[in-house]
Amino acid sequence: MAKTLLTGATGFIGSHLARALAERGDDLRVTVREGSDTSAIDDLDVEHVRCNLLDRRAVRRALKGVDKVFHAAGMTSVRPADAERLFEVNVGGVRTVLGESLKAGVGRVVLTSSAAALGPAERGGTADERQLFTAGHLGIPYVNSVHEAEAEAFRLAAGGLPLVCVNPAVVFGPGDVHVTSTRLVRSFLLGRVPAYADGALNVVDVRDVAAGQLLADDKGTVGERYILGGRNFTFDRLFADLGRLSGVAPPLKVPINLAAAAAAVMRIGPGLTTLEPREVLAASQFWTYRSTKAKRELGFSARPHEETLQDTVAWYLDREHERIVRARRSQQLQYRVAAAAIGAGEGAVGVGRRALRGLGVGRR
Repeated sequence: MAKTLLTGATGFIGSHLARALAERGDDLRVTVREGSDTSAIDDLDVEHVRCNLLDRRAVRRALKGVDKVFHAAGMTSVRPADAERLFEVNVGGVRTVLGESLKAGVGRVVLTSSAAALGPAERGGTADERQLFTAGHLGIPYVNSVHEAEAEAFRLAAGGLPLVCVNPAVVFGPGDVHVTSTRLVRSFLLGRVPAYADGALNVVDVRDVAAGQLLADDKGTVGERYILGGRNFTFDRLFADLGRLSGVAPPLKVPINLAAAAAAVMRIGPGLTTLEPREVLAASQFWTYRSTKAKRELGFSARPHEETLQDTVAWYLDREHERIVRARRSQQLQYRVAAAAIGAGEGAVGVGRRALRGLGVGRR
C-alpha cells in the first residue's frame, strides 16, 4: 500500500490530523524537525522521518513511495521580528514540499492554508472562497505569508499538481501544546487581554478541521479551496462566553486607538501582557467566513460552538490551573493599569485635537 506523507504532525492541527489519518488506516509517514517536541503523536504507530522542509533533498527522500501528501506545516507569529522567517517557512515550505510532490507524481495533495489568506470580510459581513485578498494594506506578515504561500500552491496546481486546499478559520479545541491557534484563549484566562476593540472572528474546532481535511482528500475537487469554519463571534460574545465558562472577567471594550495604547502600556508593565500592536490591529477586523461550499461539496460540518469553547477552556484549566487562579487574583490590578493606559490615550487624543484646532485644522 502506498504511503501517506504528513508534514506538521507535531503541531496543533497536524497532530489531530495525524490521529485522524491513523484511525482511517493510512500507512502514515510524518516529517519531524530535529529537536521537535513529538509528545502529541508519541502514542501513534506511525513512521517518523527527520526532515527540514526547506531542504529539497530531504523532502525527496521523505516522498519515496508516497502517493498522498498532507502539507500542514507552517509558522504563526505576530512578532515583527519574525516577518522574514514567516515567509521563509510558509512560502518556502509550500514551494519545496509541493514542488517536489509535483516532480514525484503523487496522486493527491491536501494543503492546509488559512482563511486569513482571503483577508477579512467587510465589517458586519462574511467572506467566502470567491473573495479577493483584502488584507495587504494591514501589513500583517503572517496573513501576507499564507496568502503568498497559497498563490504559490495554485501556481503549481496550474502546472499539474493534483491539489486541494483547505482554509481553516481560527482553530480552537484541546491539545494546543505549543500555544499557537488558541493563544487568545490562554491570554484571556491569564488576564493578558487588557482591552479590545470592536471586531469579530470565526472559530472552528480542531477536530472538525481534521475531519474536513480527510473529506477534502476524499471529495475535494482538484484546484479548489474550501473554508473550514464554525461559529462567527463578535469579541463581545466570545469574551462573554469565555468569561462564563472560566470565571474570568471579560476585558474592557474601547476604540481601536485606545486598545493599542492600553496594550503598549501593559507591555512595559510588570510582564502583564503578551499582546502585540499588530494583534490589536488584526483583532479590530472582521475575520468572519461562510463554509457553505465545504458543507455542500464535502459534507463538512462543525460541532456546536459551546463544546469547542468548553473543551478549550477545560484543557487550559487542567494544564495551568494554579497560574490561572493567580491571574484571577491579580486581574483587578491589571485592569487598573489598562484603565490608566486608556486614560492616558484619551488625554493624548484630547491634547492632539486641541492642538489641531489651534492651528485651524478641522474648522469649517
